[in-house]
Amino acid sequence: MSEICPKCGLPKELCICETIAKEEEKIKITMTKKRFGKAVTVLEGISKDVDMKQLLKNLKTKLACGGTIKNNTIELQGDHRKKIKDILIKLGFLPEKIEIE
Repeated sequence: MSEICPKCGLPKELCICETIAKEEEKIKITMTKKRFGKAVTVLEGISKDVDMKQLLKNLKTKLACGGTIKNNTIELQGDHRKKIKDILIKLGFLPEKIEIE
C-alpha cells in the first residue's frame, strides 16, 4: 500500500500539493553584489510546500552555476535574471507571479 499525503489525502503518486503551491507562489528575483563584487541572483517568496532542494538542483543544472538555500531564499552565483524566468515557467510556476527587479 502506498503512502498517503497528509495535506490532500491522495496517494503520493497522485499528490497535487506541490503543483498547487507552485501556482500560488509570488516569486521575487533580485541581483545583489557580495564580497569582491561578485553577482548573486536571489529568489524570494518560495514557500515550504515546494521542494526547494529539488528546485535548487534543477536551477543549478540548467544555469551551470553554484547556489545555496539561505533563510527560505535561493541564492545562485552570477547574474541570471534574464534566463531564470523562462526556466521557472517550464518548471510549473505562473509567469504573471514572477517579478524581476
